[in-house]
Order: sequence, then structure tokens, then C-alpha cells
Amino acid sequence: MSDRSDRNLVRRAKAGETGAFDALVEKYQHRILNLVGRYIANRTARQDVAQEAFIKAWRNIKTFRGDSQFYTWLFRIAVNTAMNHLAAARRRPEHTLPPNEDGEVSMDNMQVDLDTPQGEVEAEEVAGIVNEVIAELSEDLRVAITLRELEGMSYEQIAYIMKCPIGTVRSRIFRAREAIDERLRPVLDDSSGGLK
Repeated sequence: MSDRSDRNLVRRAKAGETGAFDALVEKYQHRILNLVGRYIANRTARQDVAQEAFIKAWRNIKTFRGDSQFYTWLFRIAVNTAMNHLAAARRRPEHTLPPNEDGEVSMDNMQVDLDTPQGEVEAEEVAGIVNEVIAELSEDLRVAITLRELEGMSYEQIAYIMKCPIGTVRSRIFRAREAIDERLRPVLDDSSGGLK
């Protein structure tokens, strides 16, 4: 149903109907802002990058062939726009953005008891470490793990967005998870009373 309505809106947007594209923006603006926020901490910059991604999508809507779902195509544009922003920021070190301090981390798979004060402290420590490790990953690994774990995308969608084979996506996600696990193992072992 959603894909069908997207196809209809895209068809109308390709014909120049701005209202149809506005409907697509309204539908996906929060997801795009959240996605961009995984890479860019500064709120104003995040909003600017998200807006730039939508502008690029509007300008290139006629090139969308429909080989993938519209939101996958849009996510690819947003990730590329965010990466371009970060690359530009690295070239101007005096304007380098701080790491994402307000990034959300899924705690679903963490074995931490949140019902105790110690559990809350441990959960914050784990979240901080996960954010730190993700920020230190190479760009390819960071994008892959973010799209998989935080955006919940399939390997096929990630391969399309990152313009690489699915096997490469699996490898990148594996290496990112391995880096996170390696850094978390001592913390989680200590919190479980030293059991290994």
C-alpha cells in the first residue's frame, strides 16, 4: 500500500506536481532527519543537510527509475549528502563538528538490568562506548552498521545505498559489530561479576 502510494506520488512529482513531492517530504522528513542525525550532531547542520537531501531529490526526481523503493533512493541521497557535509567539515578543521552526543543507541540486545541505579549507570556507559566506537569506525563501516542496526534496513537496501555488493555489506557490518563487541566485552564481563 505504502509503496503503491509512493509510486503514484513519484509519478505525479515527475510530471511537475510540487504538491505530490511535498507529500513525500512530509512522509519521510522525520526518518531523514533521524538518519542524518546519526552522522551530524549539530541540530542546525542536521536540518540543513536533510533539507539539502530533499532538494537534491526534487531536482533529480526525473532520474528515479523505480528499480528500488522511493525511500531507499531518498536514503541514499541523504547518506551521500551527510557524508559530503562531513568531508567538507574535515577539510575545515576549525569547523569540525563534535561527535553525536544525543545519538540514540538501541539497547535491545544489551544484557543490562535497567531497574537498578547501577544498571542505569552501566546502560549509559554501554551506550557511550557504542557511540564512541561507531564514531571511530571508518566511514564505510559506520554507514553500514548505522543503516542496519539503527535504521533497520535490509542488506539489499544497504547495498543499493552504498553502491556495493551484498557480501561487502555483510562484511562491513560484521567488522563493525566485532569492533563494538571487542570494546564492550570487558565492560559487560565486569558488570556480570567477572564471568566469562
